[in-house]
Amino acid sequence: MSRHQNGEEYRNPTEVKKSQIVMPCHANHRQELSVGELLKWMDSTACLSAERHAGCPCVTASVDDIHFEHTIGVGQVVNIKAKVNRAFNTSMEVGIVVSCEDLFSDSHWRVCQAVATFVSQSTTGGKVQLHPLVPCTQAEQVEHSLAAERRRMRLVHADIVKDLLTNRAFQQVEVQEAEKAVPAERTRVESVELVLPTHANHQVNTFGGQIMAWMENVATIAASRLCNAHPTLQSIDMFHFRGPSHVGDRLVLKAIVNNAFKNSMEVGVCAEAYQGEGPLRHINSAFMTFEIRDREGKPCTLPRIRPEPLEGRRRYQEAIARNKIRLDRKYIISCKQTEVPLSVPWDLSNQVYLSYNNVSALKMLAARNNWLLNSEKNKVSLYTLEQKQVLSFKVETEVDIPAERAFMLLSDFSKRVEWDSNYKRCELILRVDDDDFLYRVVTPSIGQDGASNSPSADQGGKVQDFILLASRRPPCDSGDPYVIALRSVTLPTHPPTEGYNRGEVLCAGFSILEVSKNISKISYFNQASPEVLPYISTDIAGLSSSFYGIFCACNTFLQENRDDHASTPQSQPPSSTLKSAQLLTPNPL
Repeated sequence: MSRHQNGEEYRNPTEVKKSQIVMPCHANHRQELSVGELLKWMDSTACLSAERHAGCPCVTASVDDIHFEHTIGVGQVVNIKAKVNRAFNTSMEVGIVVSCEDLFSDSHWRVCQAVATFVSQSTTGGKVQLHPLVPCTQAEQVEHSLAAERRRMRLVHADIVKDLLTNRAFQQVEVQEAEKAVPAERTRVESVELVLPTHANHQVNTFGGQIMAWMENVATIAASRLCNAHPTLQSIDMFHFRGPSHVGDRLVLKAIVNNAFKNSMEVGVCAEAYQGEGPLRHINSAFMTFEIRDREGKPCTLPRIRPEPLEGRRRYQEAIARNKIRLDRKYIISCKQTEVPLSVPWDLSNQVYLSYNNVSALKMLAARNNWLLNSEKNKVSLYTLEQKQVLSFKVETEVDIPAERAFMLLSDFSKRVEWDSNYKRCELILRVDDDDFLYRVVTPSIGQDGASNSPSADQGGKVQDFILLASRRPPCDSGDPYVIALRSVTLPTHPPTEGYNRGEVLCAGFSILEVSKNISKISYFNQASPEVLPYISTDIAGLSSSFYGIFCACNTFLQENRDDHASTPQSQPPSSTLKSAQLLTPNPL
């Protein structure tokens, strides 16, 4: 916990805490806390945090993926903490952490974490302009920075799903018939709830958490009907509230099992509202993943599902596509940075998540406050950071060039060979979109003294090549840096080749901060992998200062091209590259 200069313990002004002992009335048949009840508590706590910052009523707009790691038993205490990570114009991101406490053993464990978006509302129903949130601690600065990247991913999530569902591979999936397949119609559930004042906030809008709780209830019933057993909710996919519900609404909730995989099933849930003889209004749709566990807590094998004709088959095929997205998001985003494999296979369906991981990893590395100054020469500084047996380095200096111009020049990696002696060749493989590019980089071999060998010397040994995803981001707000992030990926069209050692880049890139109109602070970061470390080892050991020579060459390159606005490879039309991207995409099935 951070402290103020006067020694007092610091606490985020938007932070709200809720502690609740689990009573039998909150529990299911297994004497475990109902997930629906937990969702209500999470939503109300997050709403209070949002309103504390906004100073006005707020409503839930969306909730990102939630993965439930543990269950909570009767008699245990649920501790929920929510705080605003970042405020945008009229919306804000609220982070939620749920932990459990056993009062008898004094043990604590994390249950889940979630990110919700809330929108501010005036008393007349209009949106309210929010004042920015100023992060004070390192952890808050990291979350503040990552919130912009999560927002970017959130806005394109629907397009990702839509694009993947149009993939012929998913459209041509055949339903696997089985003798004991369960008809999908058997799992269908429909229930109606009357929205009462106790279900609503002070603006008579139905609490988002209450709607989620009702949706979880019908989804659980649908999942139970597939196996005639009590299911456990594993995760809820990202969802958006399409419109408000009010006191007096009749809320129609429908659920059905869309598909059953080996150990999990996807249940689709829809919530619609009406009043009197009025038309149905779509409030929300969500997809929940359930498991059936045996007495030892291990997942059971599930029976096959026989989908209904037409719409049922469509839902069956779409569930397979969503399951791939679900695995991508969990594999790339939800796990800790140190658990993400070095080179993840790239394709269009996981591109957004790899890009998010790429940028967020660099931002978290840049936010570390325990960098040690290793050496300095003419205001070019080399810093190191050792953490969990991983060595990272940072080279930093100020350059007489506008930050935006430096960003445009440094993000064109095809020109890096003009100033970086560690880049022998750089080929643009694919322009994914305006901000993400795939490159193949060839670097010279390293001699025993740690120096790059000459081209003639390279013939005696293998040079290295890297397949890199480069992701660039302009600032979201004033005070944010420009970011250019790099990480290794694998491409089926570019396997390792004879004569080259395939290298790996864990996390690298530039952070470019505007100091003044014409002055930029440029920081280069690299989380050194075994293939990268030899290029910088003699500098860290104090035996050379090649980093200084490279940054001087970089400065010269920036000055020479300061006013040159010629087109770069990034300016080619995206349609042609997108077509190429589809050629690179492997069959996801």
